[in-house]
Amino acid sequence: MDYSCLKARCRSCIVQISAGEVADISTDLILSKEEKKAGYILACNSIPKTNISLNINEIASESLPKKRTFPCKIQSIKKLSPDVIELELRIPPGNDFNWISGQYLNLKKDSISRSYSIAKSKKSGGHISLLIKKYPAGLMSQYLFETAKINDLMHIEGPLGSFFYRNKQPKRLIFLATGTGIAPIKAILEEFEQTPSMVSDTEISLFWGVRTTDDLIWTPYFTQFKLNYIPVLSREKVTNCETGYVQDIALNHEIDLLETEVYACGSPEMITEARSKLLNKGLLPHNFYADAFVSSI
Repeated sequence: MDYSCLKARCRSCIVQISAGEVADISTDLILSKEEKKAGYILACNSIPKTNISLNINEIASESLPKKRTFPCKIQSIKKLSPDVIELELRIPPGNDFNWISGQYLNLKKDSISRSYSIAKSKKSGGHISLLIKKYPAGLMSQYLFETAKINDLMHIEGPLGSFFYRNKQPKRLIFLATGTGIAPIKAILEEFEQTPSMVSDTEISLFWGVRTTDDLIWTPYFTQFKLNYIPVLSREKVTNCETGYVQDIALNHEIDLLETEVYACGSPEMITEARSKLLNKGLLPHNFYADAFVSSI
C-alpha cells in the first residue's frame, strides 16, 4: 500500500474498509463526511480494532519498479530562485535507478532523510534531478543551500509513490501544481513529449500556482503535443498570468469534467480544496490523483 506524509495530511494512503473497524490515531481533517460514511480511511492514521478487509485501488495491479537504496554524489547545484535549487545527482556506473515519471525518492544525508519528487522522466536520460525549496530551520535544505559541495556523498531510496499517469487516455487532463509541486508534473509532461501517443487525443491543461514571477522556475515548452499552460500568481498581477489560486482559476476556465482526469501536486490545502470543488462540479472521485507536499524540518 502506498503512503507519503505519514501525518494524516495527504491522501496517498486512502483506502476503503469493506469489513471490520479501525480507530483514528489523530484527528483526520482530510476525508469528507461522505468518504468516512462510505468506509474510507487514511491507512497511516488508522489502527485496526478488529480483523479488517480492504478494497485496494488499481495501484495494486500496477507493475512498479522495486524500491532500492543507492549511493549517489552531487553532480550540480543550480540556483533557480532565491529559495529553490535544482539538485542533480549521479549514480555510480553499473547501477540503474528506474522510476515512473511522477514518483519520488527519499534523499538521505547521514541521519537526515527527506522526500523529493523526481523532476524529470527516466526517458530524458542523464542525472537524477530534484527541485528543492529552502525552509527556515530545515535541516536538509540548510545543508543543500549552505554547505553542500559537488561530489558530496549521499544516498537515495526509491522509487516511491503512486502519483503517475495511468495512461487511460481520457478526453481531458488537468494538472494542478503549487510551488515545487511542479516537479513530478514536469516529469510526466516530459514523458508525453517523448511518447506523444500516450496523449494523442487528449486535451491537456496545466495550472501552476506560485507567489510571484520569480517563482516560475521552469518554462513548459513542448513540440509533440499541445499544452494549455496557465501560470497563476497569488501575490502579483502580471500580464499573461492569472491572479488567484490554482484550484479557483481552473474552475473559472469551466473545463468539461466529464471524462477528465486531474493530477494535483503541492500543498495539502490546495489539494483538499481542489478535490472538493472539482467533485462538486462533476469530477468523478476515482479520476482525481494527488501528491501532497508536507514540509519537515
